[in-house]
Amino acid sequence: MSEFKFQSRWKEELVVTGSGGSFILELPMGILSAYLPTEEVWTQNAPSWAKGLYPELKNELEAWCRENKSKLVIDATAGVY
Repeated sequence: MSEFKFQSRWKEELVVTGSGGSFILELPMGILSAYLPTEEVWTQNAPSWAKGLYPELKNELEAWCRENKSKLVIDATAGVY
């Protein structure tokens, strides 16, 4: 069973929803790409309920990207809102 659900929004945002709430990752549409911070940055900026879920998030986001023909970019400057 998946921990996260992913829903793209018109503002080039990927809304990620889990059992504890939701947050937004960047999803530029020029070349469809989902941006995820590095694990170190994630633990500093993620919602408290999701801080320990980085491995699950990364795996599920990789699968979502494959299914949606999107590139996954892991970058320390990627935002989490």
